Amino acid sequence: MSKINLSKNFIKNVVKLSLNEDLYPSGDITSELIRKNTKKKVRLISNENGIIGGLEFAKQTFNLIDKKIKLNIKKKEGSFIKKGDVIAIVEGNIKNILTGERVALNFLSHISGIATKTNQFVKKVKKNCKICCTRKTIPNFRVIQKYAVKLGGGINHRFNLSDEYLIKDNHIASSNLRILINKAIQSKTKKKITVEIDNLKQLKEILGMKFHRVLFDNMSSIDMRVAVKFLKRKYETEASGNINLKNANKISKTGVDRLSVGSLTHSVNALDLKFEI
Repeated sequence: MSKINLSKNFIKNVVKLSLNEDLYPSGDITSELIRKNTKKKVRLISNENGIIGGLEFAKQTFNLIDKKIKLNIKKKEGSFIKKGDVIAIVEGNIKNILTGERVALNFLSHISGIATKTNQFVKKVKKNCKICCTRKTIPNFRVIQKYAVKLGGGINHRFNLSDEYLIKDNHIASSNLRILINKAIQSKTKKKITVEIDNLKQLKEILGMKFHRVLFDNMSSIDMRVAVKFLKRKYETEASGNINLKNANKISKTGVDRLSVGSLTHSVNALDLKFEI
C-alpha cells in the first residue's frame, strides 16, 4: 500500500489551505472588534470520552497565525480522554486565538471522531480480527482520515486504485471472473490480488487460483463461517457490507481475518471538543 506520510510540512500546507478558506478575503472581521493585544488563556476541553487526534494540526494552525501563541499540550496524540479532560491550554493574543479556533477544532474533532469510532470497532471484535478502512473518504482528505484510523487501532486498506487489484462485482459483471484473476496474476506489477464474492458458488469457481485475499461482500454469517472453514487458511479473508458496532462481533466470530468498514470515514461523527476561556 502507498505509504501515508503525515509530515509537519504536509500538515502545515493543509492547514494553510484551510485558513485561506476561512479568512478570505477580509480576515476575521468579528475578532477584530476586540481590543488589541488582549492576552488570554484558553482551554481545549473534551465534552465526551474518546481518542484524541490532530494535535499537530492545532499546533500548526496557531503557529501560522501568530508564532507568539503558546500551545501547552496535556494529552498524548492517540490517547484515551474522558469527558471534562483538559487536552491543551492555548495562551496568547485572544484575537489571533479566536481566528484559528474553528480551523483547529475542525481538524481535532474530525480526526478524533474517526479514531474513536475505529477504536470502538477494535474493542468489539475478536483479537485476531483486524478493522480496516476503505476508499470511502472525503476527496483530498484521504491521507488524514486513514491516519486517524491507524490512530484508533485500525489498519489501512489500499490507499488508491494503484495499490492492489480488487476485483469487484461490477468488474465481474463486465467480464469473466477467472479471466480477470488470471490477467492480474500474470501482470508484471506483482501486486496483491483480492477477489470479491457474494456467494459460495463463486468461491468454488476460484479455489486453487493464485491470488491473495477473498472478500466476502454482504454474505450471511452462516455462509461466511462455511467459507472460512472451506478455505482452510489458504487465502486471507475479509468481510464487508453494512458492518456496524452491533454486528461486528458476530461477524468476527466467523473466523474472517479482517472487517472493512466504510462508515469509519464516510459518515463518522465528530468528537465533541471545545475551546473555553
